[in-house]
Amino acid sequence: MAVIQRRGRRIMMTPHEVDAFLAEQRTCRVATVSKDGRPHVGALWFAWDGESLWLYSIVRSQRWTDLLRDPRVSVVIDDGVEYGELRGIELSGTVEFIGEAPRTGEPVPELDAPERLFSAKNFGLDTMPHDGRHAWLRLTPERMASWDFSKIPQ
Repeated sequence: MAVIQRRGRRIMMTPHEVDAFLAEQRTCRVATVSKDGRPHVGALWFAWDGESLWLYSIVRSQRWTDLLRDPRVSVVIDDGVEYGELRGIELSGTVEFIGEAPRTGEPVPELDAPERLFSAKNFGLDTMPHDGRHAWLRLTPERMASWDFSKIPQ
């Protein structure tokens, strides 16, 4: 994964901080480009496995349609209320479609770990519930930028 951040090096998160932040956060905002060139942004739950962001998207959504046509994506996960608390990560790259769409639970070894992570984090369950409406997207970031404003000298 190419992770280069030129600006804001003083406030960027360490790899350990990135992993911890992505493990605790639930919601990301996913930006795609529609057929007419307009941006489309929507919220999703996600799982992070240390290398890739796993997105569980409804297959009959504008996001899914956009990504089938153009798999480039930008994703933001952020947190904080007061200025000195703001922190976040932007990841961008090209998504891959993993498993059947929609996901019905057919065995896909590549999905074992992300489904365990996602299910425990978001549902408190050991196994992933499948509703026949969602499917998996994997984003292995080509670029990543992070910020943690608590690192700004007071």
